[in-house]
Amino acid sequence: MNILVIGSGGREHALVWKIAQSRQASTIFCAPGNGGISESAECIPIKANDIPGLLQFSKEKKIDLTVVGSEEPLTLGIVDEFTKHGLLIFGPTAQAAEIEGSKVFSKQLMKKYGVPTAEFEIFSDAVHAKEFIRSKNKSFVVKADGLAAGKGVIVAADVQETLDAVDLIMSDKKFGTAGNKIIVEEKMSGEEASVFAVTDGEDYVLLPAAQDHKRIFDGDRGGNTGGMGAYAPAPVVTPEIMAQVERTIIRPVIRGMASEGRLYKGVLYCGLMLTDDGPKVVEFNCRFGDPECQVLMPLIESDVIELFLAVAQGKLKNYSLRLNSMTATCVVLASGGYPDAFEKGKTIFGLEKKLSSGAMIFHAGTQKPDEKFITSGGRVLGVTAFTDTIAGSIQKAYEIAGQVSFEGMHFRKDIGFKALKRLGQV
Repeated sequence: MNILVIGSGGREHALVWKIAQSRQASTIFCAPGNGGISESAECIPIKANDIPGLLQFSKEKKIDLTVVGSEEPLTLGIVDEFTKHGLLIFGPTAQAAEIEGSKVFSKQLMKKYGVPTAEFEIFSDAVHAKEFIRSKNKSFVVKADGLAAGKGVIVAADVQETLDAVDLIMSDKKFGTAGNKIIVEEKMSGEEASVFAVTDGEDYVLLPAAQDHKRIFDGDRGGNTGGMGAYAPAPVVTPEIMAQVERTIIRPVIRGMASEGRLYKGVLYCGLMLTDDGPKVVEFNCRFGDPECQVLMPLIESDVIELFLAVAQGKLKNYSLRLNSMTATCVVLASGGYPDAFEKGKTIFGLEKKLSSGAMIFHAGTQKPDEKFITSGGRVLGVTAFTDTIAGSIQKAYEIAGQVSFEGMHFRKDIGFKALKRLGQV
């Protein structure tokens, strides 16, 4: 089969890496890809949001299956367009992808179908939002409605910070038109985790629960990022909690979306807060997480193309997913200054060293203009290790991270330590 993966980050590198292990994959293309992906797939200089360009390329190259990594082309309707032209594609339609593309839609869907989430109010102007906040005289979480590259959420510490967040999103347009509407919601307390359901709109399979690390600094301090590391399986999500997530969140949402005429096919990413009252939804995403994808792909024993085909063809009912018993940890190496302004074009050293089995360095923001890799993004590399234990995968990931360097490089030193603490290993 000729396979096309769409996107350019660490998630897409992990998808290409896993797809390349399939006997069914003859040729793999990635648009636009990155420096690391270019070593295992042919990178095509077509942007992920150039749907006409991607469609024309897919027809010319007789692509048998397209796997969409990033959210923007999904919300723009790439699945609708490819399907209309008889091309198989893995991912939700534009209407279904609105579960991520509009937090307002997502919250209203949850309210309608009784899915547990934080109490919230929706506002389309800053004046009324600030009046509401002052009337309650407490801090809230403020969210931009639209896509904001994982950064459109501000967890305010006090009333003034909440008011400032409204101005930042709605008046200063920090996230552009994504902030034309906002959600002001109650803060939830607990531990966060991510659960991924892969569904054809009727049936679904579950992947191991993961835990992302959004904040830039150790101890979950500092600003939000696209994700500084992840591990899976996350022991905080016990079998009992997973069963509750299935019953109260995944099934109602998949059925609810079908009832709304938005049949959901692809990955349903459930960002959860595990509260004292049970798991509640923080947000939904319409694709694999990044860097969660980098720790989930190594845990799948099945041929991943068979999974993606079963979803795209609506044949998941008879599919059986095989997982291995390993644990994976990913440590993200970021550019100096990230998540704010950062420099590009720094030479990366240490990538030429051969990795032992059970490890992979997934490229996110890299280019390879000649013989050496250089930085081209905020999150540059995701060092992933997978071993029999969480402690082993953490140790191995940090050992490899220590062998890589580039000017300004920084990374969190505590990825996975919540798991060790929960297991009584620290």
